Amino acid sequence: MDADVVVVGAGPVGMTLAAELALAGVRAIVVEALPERSKLSRAGGVHPRTAEMLDQRGLLGPLLATGDYQEYDGAHLAGLTISYTSWNSREPGRFIPQTQVEAFLERQLAGRVPIRRGHRLVGVEQTADGVVATVSDGERESTLRALYLVGADGAHSSVRKLLGIDFPGRAGTDTAVVGDVRVTGPRAGDIYHEPPGQVVRSEDGRWAVRFPLGDGLQRLVIGGTGAQVSRTEPVTADEVRDGLAAVYGGDVELVDLPYVTRIADAARQVRDYRLGRVFLAGDAAHVHLPLGGQGMNVGIQDAFNLGWKLAAAVLGRVPDGLLDTYSSERHPVAARVIRNTRAQSVLTDWAGTGNPDLPELRSFVADLFALPDATHFIGGMISGLDVHYDMPDQPEHPLLGYRLPNPDLKTADGTVRPYELLRSGGGLLIDFSGDSVHLSAEVPYVRAYGDLGADVLLVRPDGHVCATTTDGLPAGLSRWFGTATGADWRISAT
Repeated sequence: MDADVVVVGAGPVGMTLAAELALAGVRAIVVEALPERSKLSRAGGVHPRTAEMLDQRGLLGPLLATGDYQEYDGAHLAGLTISYTSWNSREPGRFIPQTQVEAFLERQLAGRVPIRRGHRLVGVEQTADGVVATVSDGERESTLRALYLVGADGAHSSVRKLLGIDFPGRAGTDTAVVGDVRVTGPRAGDIYHEPPGQVVRSEDGRWAVRFPLGDGLQRLVIGGTGAQVSRTEPVTADEVRDGLAAVYGGDVELVDLPYVTRIADAARQVRDYRLGRVFLAGDAAHVHLPLGGQGMNVGIQDAFNLGWKLAAAVLGRVPDGLLDTYSSERHPVAARVIRNTRAQSVLTDWAGTGNPDLPELRSFVADLFALPDATHFIGGMISGLDVHYDMPDQPEHPLLGYRLPNPDLKTADGTVRPYELLRSGGGLLIDFSGDSVHLSAEVPYVRAYGDLGADVLLVRPDGHVCATTTDGLPAGLSRWFGTATGADWRISAT
């Protein structure tokens, strides 16, 4: 084998997955069709749950050290700001451009995981014991043999197309313009001082929304023209100027446009993220409108869910059915994102219908979102803080299946945060019972003092709680980490 896992795609999803595999000691190779890292910003924000996951690997601090990134403490749904503070995360959201995330992750992989740029995937064959990937550098073809292959190669995934995986859903019909802009003029301040994520409208139904990218650069989305324009039609600077004038008036001058593209309202999702030894992640598995800043975050969270499971399979520690839980857990998450982005497209009048009742609908929805329970629900959904996975054979508990909180824990050795104990990429057992439950296994153990409402907390490598009682430990260990009765796992009170 040339590698244990071939990862196709060197975007934030593929590189996050490669980092997870490398942390577990699994050999990965990343292949990327582009000859060099993209300089296009694309996604522009890291939501709280993604930040938490990066913190669990010790990556958040170094990433934040690469720039001065503006924080945000609320989710954006159709231009309405929804607080997620009720979820008690230590992390706010931050406007970190995708380019910065990709550059950071590539530096993290340097010397650990080879990235073969300028290599396009042209063939995939599954065998009884592995996968053969054929790649081309434009001059010659070569093969890579591995146990598994992951397609993290975007909405137009070569992996998905080569294997003939159906991509059901709705084709894009209406488009909007997305550009990174610098503007000047008497009304330029109206753009720079609008709250990030706030939808600004003109009387004729045109709309715009902006997010800061740093150094005076703004991500600007302009829509509502009502025109049927092909997504492949190039965007001109004059088209951006026309949109600026329609929404903000004529006193805004475009001075720089380093990146501009056209996006459509396509909504598609594969039925199963796994086909034998091949997996799909990120936009290769699901596409939707970039409303609420969810795309990159959902993809990175896909990678955190899949990485430790693939590593367990490669290292021979995989319980029956573990790899299938990747699709069963992550498919509903992206399906919900697709639903909420389609709803947002109506609330923003993405298609530019000019419905005169739309302001009343938005006002009505805004009143609903002001209710504490609604704010909690929407904030958790957009930020990713409310993701819940099924944990069979476990007694019910408010934390079961949800992300592990990150409070200060008092131990015999001092205070520690749980996320600091997940840095190795393994699981974690936090014991509040006083019985000193002992595991002779590769799960870090800490005896803590305090009250999170559970005797013990068994935590998966991705930070989700999978057991909350000593009686539930055997089933939790067996399902997520391997056998609970053999030599690998021993549970005893000491």
